Amino acid sequence: MTLSTQLYTMLAMISMGGFFGASLDTYQRFLKRGNRSKVIVFINDILFWLLHGIIVFYVLFLVNYGEVRFYLVLAILCGFAAYQALMKGVYLRILEGIISFLKATWSFIQRLFLFLIYRPIKAILFLILTILLGIGRFAWVLVKGIGIVLLWVLKIFWYPFTLLAKGILLLLPKPWVAALQRLFHSTTRIWNRMVHFVSGYMKKLFKK
Repeated sequence: MTLSTQLYTMLAMISMGGFFGASLDTYQRFLKRGNRSKVIVFINDILFWLLHGIIVFYVLFLVNYGEVRFYLVLAILCGFAAYQALMKGVYLRILEGIISFLKATWSFIQRLFLFLIYRPIKAILFLILTILLGIGRFAWVLVKGIGIVLLWVLKIFWYPFTLLAKGILLLLPKPWVAALQRLFHSTTRIWNRMVHFVSGYMKKLFKK
């Protein structure tokens, strides 16, 4: 290697040592070893060092086509030591500032979504549901009132036929009259049960 190539290689490896120090602090900050299982920590550590080994070899390949020298390891250690002594405290403060900024930004986005999208949509849906339920209750009261009026009108018109039917029943044989009465009572019970069931279901539906 030429002297300039050796110089570039030394500077690159010193930079990689500082990069390793910053990466290691970032990795430790997000890993939180005390809250992880040993298996997860072991796998993450292997992936971390494998990735950084690949990065070092790639940078070394770009600088001197991958020629490894003993002093390059010393250069990496020097860069790492320089980071620990001079830049670690500053980097950690910057890292915590970035994390705090991202957390505050995410919290702001959540509150913005809550106030501008979620709550207005929820209020609109609640208003629409209230209006629909109100319309349904009004329609049920209206239909019920119309039904009462129609029943009253039918009773008036049906009264002469009732008198006529009673007169006809007086002329029929008693067994026929008894059979017709049983049929009438059975039909009336079925009809009353149906009306009671529909009325109860509609009341429960509009009370929700």
